[in-house]
Amino acid sequence: MTDRREVWITGVGLLTCLGEGLEAAWNYFERGEPPPYDAKTFAPYIVHPLPAVNFDKQIPKKSDQRQMEMWQRIGVYAAGLALGDAGLAGKPDLLDHTDMIVAAIGGERDIAADSAIMTGMRRAEKPAAFLNERLMNDLRPTLFLAQLPNLLAGNISIVHGVVGSSRTFLGEEFAGVDAVRIAQGRVAAGQSEVTLVGGASHGARWDHLLCFEFDGAPLKDKFAPVWDRKPEGGIAYASLGAFLVLESPEHARARGARPRARISAVYSGRNRRTEGEIEATLRQQWETIKPKVNRAGAAVLSGATGIEPATSAERRVLEEVGLPVRNTGTYIGHGIEAQFAANLGIGCLVLEHGALVPPSGSGDAGESPPSLSQLLVTSVGAWRGEGLALLERVN
Repeated sequence: MTDRREVWITGVGLLTCLGEGLEAAWNYFERGEPPPYDAKTFAPYIVHPLPAVNFDKQIPKKSDQRQMEMWQRIGVYAAGLALGDAGLAGKPDLLDHTDMIVAAIGGERDIAADSAIMTGMRRAEKPAAFLNERLMNDLRPTLFLAQLPNLLAGNISIVHGVVGSSRTFLGEEFAGVDAVRIAQGRVAAGQSEVTLVGGASHGARWDHLLCFEFDGAPLKDKFAPVWDRKPEGGIAYASLGAFLVLESPEHARARGARPRARISAVYSGRNRRTEGEIEATLRQQWETIKPKVNRAGAAVLSGATGIEPATSAERRVLEEVGLPVRNTGTYIGHGIEAQFAANLGIGCLVLEHGALVPPSGSGDAGESPPSLSQLLVTSVGAWRGEGLALLERVN
C-alpha cells in the first residue's frame, strides 16, 4: 500500500450574506459590523439572505439561468468562483479530468401550485381524489428531479465544463461532511488528482422555513449569536453556496497552482443522539486527531447551528479541548449541506491572514494564536451527524 498523499485546497468559491468571495467576507470581519440578517421579510423567522448577485458573471446564458431554481444558481455560481480561484476555469484540458462531488439540499416547491391545491381541497367532495388529480396535472414533470443534487451537478458540468466523475449527496449537514471526506480521501489515495466539492442552499424562502418549522428548528422573533440561543435554540437559515477545489500537490505544482491550505484529515460519525452520545462522538474524533495538533498554533472554527441540544453538547466538548474557538454561523447563518465547505473556505482565509474572525457570543473564547497554523473545523448536525476536519497552513 502506497503512502497517502497530501491534499491541498487550491480554490475556494464562497457566496454568502457577507458578499461574493473570500475577501468580501474578510473585509466584513475587519470592519467589525454586526451580523447581517433579515427579521422582517419572513417574520417571525430570521434568515441570512444573499445580497444582490449578478448571476451573468458565472452563468452567462439566460436560458441556463431560467431552467435553474435559485439554489442551483447559487451553487453553479459558487462552483464557478472556486474553479476561477484555482485557475481551472475555461481550461478544458484540466476540466476534462476534474472530478466533482456535490452535497445540496432539496429544491424549491411550486408555492402557487401548492397554495391552489390546498385551497381546493377544502371545497372538494373527495379530497384524496382531488389531490391526486391536481398533483398529476399541476406539477411540472421535472419537479422531483429538480429537487435532487444530481441536477446541480449536471448544471455545473454544462455551464463550467467539469466532466470528470460525479457523485452527489443529500442528507443535511452529514452529507456535506461526507462529501468533503470522500473527496479528500480519493485525492489522498491517488484515485483523483483534482476534485471540485461543495454545495448550495437557499434558506430564505417560505417553503424551506415552513418545512423545518414542523420540527421547531428555525430561529424566530429575536436574533442572538449561535451560542446564546438556548434553552430553546434555533437555526437562522441562510442562502449560501460554497465549493472547494481539492488537489494533489503534484498536479497543482505541474500547472503552477498554489495552495490556500492543506486539508489533512476529515472524520465523520453518527449516533442515536441519546443523552451524552454527541459528546462521546466528538471526544472520539478529537482524540483521533489530537496527535496531529500543535496546540500553540491551533484554534477551532465551529459550525454549530444554534439548535439544542447539539449546540450545548459541542460547546461542552470544545471547553474540554481548551483551544481558542470562533463560530461562523452567527455571521453567515446556516446552509445545511453547504455549511461545512463554507467553513473550510473561511478557514483557508483565516490561515492566510493569520488571525481568527471576531468573536460572537459567549461560546467564542480565547485569543488568536500569535502563529496560527492549524484549524479544527467542526460540524454538528441539527438532527444527526458529527464531523471534524484538520486544516493546516502550507509553508
